[in-house]
Amino acid sequence: MKTIHVELGDRAYPIVIGEHAMHDTAHLKRAIQGSTVLIVTNDMVGPLYAQQLVETLKAIGKTVHVHMLPTGEQYKNLETLNTIFDVLLQQQCDRRTTLIALGGGVVGDMAGFAAAAYMRGVPFIQVPTTLLSQVDSSVGGKTGINHPLGKNMIGAFYQPQLVLTDLNVFATLPQRELSAGMAEVIKHGAIYDAAYFEWLEANTPKLMRKDSESLVHAIVRSCEIKSEVVAQDEREGGLRAILNFGHTFGHAIEAGMGYGEWLHGEAVGAGMILAADLSQRLGMLTANEVERIRRVVQAAGLPVEPPQLGIDNMINMMKLDKKSDAGYIKFVLLDGIGRAVIRDVPEDVLRATLHVCA
Repeated sequence: MKTIHVELGDRAYPIVIGEHAMHDTAHLKRAIQGSTVLIVTNDMVGPLYAQQLVETLKAIGKTVHVHMLPTGEQYKNLETLNTIFDVLLQQQCDRRTTLIALGGGVVGDMAGFAAAAYMRGVPFIQVPTTLLSQVDSSVGGKTGINHPLGKNMIGAFYQPQLVLTDLNVFATLPQRELSAGMAEVIKHGAIYDAAYFEWLEANTPKLMRKDSESLVHAIVRSCEIKSEVVAQDEREGGLRAILNFGHTFGHAIEAGMGYGEWLHGEAVGAGMILAADLSQRLGMLTANEVERIRRVVQAAGLPVEPPQLGIDNMINMMKLDKKSDAGYIKFVLLDGIGRAVIRDVPEDVLRATLHVCA
């Protein structure tokens, strides 16, 4: 087991990474103070892992309920969120009830938001089962749901008590989900650590073969990077926004295609290529650096071309991004690989980058 600590004062918590991590009774006992647990999962992950987790929790004396959500980004909405509240109320769950998110980013975001809102805040634990959720969405306390007009526009910052990253889930992780997770792995190197990005250039083929040693290194380093950034800027007042490299474009792609058509990581993969192109047009990246980013994104099995959603449509959707300020779109760009900056961009330059969307 490897443990990374997210240093947030009285909201600090550990990320435990290893085989069988979801059955780490020592950490579960420390994190769960009440007698009742609600596992929130989905109808793809639940049949694989929910019963195992139920047995572990019962072994430490907990009463356990399980609620399965439908699978897919298209269900990350208010209607589905309300089904979690229905179960909490029907089971007369109190403030000491702990929610456990067993699944990928959608499950984690929704269970976390439900925990933040139910009785104005109950404890929750993340048990991420996709690479994307292990290296990104389970860490840092962002929770929320989508709205037809924008992704993740309704939510809360709410930290978990514990993150249990179980490496055994890779045995059942589909290759498409592995690729989607690689988008966030690549992002961390691109924005923060040039040496890590170089390692990814050399080792992405191993990661795509689910090489255990390589996966552990990628998960640990990505979690270290995100934890360092979150510890400095928990609520995205400045530095934390760099974690959205490729996401302004990516969120627009997701909304434009219809939630669930492209996985989040697929949209971010294409979004990083657009953000790299924009960085080059502003004189911050060389053509060679843009090509390096393109090659590693492609090696991860991610799209390197965005869908043709129309330039005006893309711009209008990006204006709904959370980083927008008074109608101006702010972009996370690269001033060389490993160095992220946040900039306003002239619309003519943005349109030149978006020509591939026409």
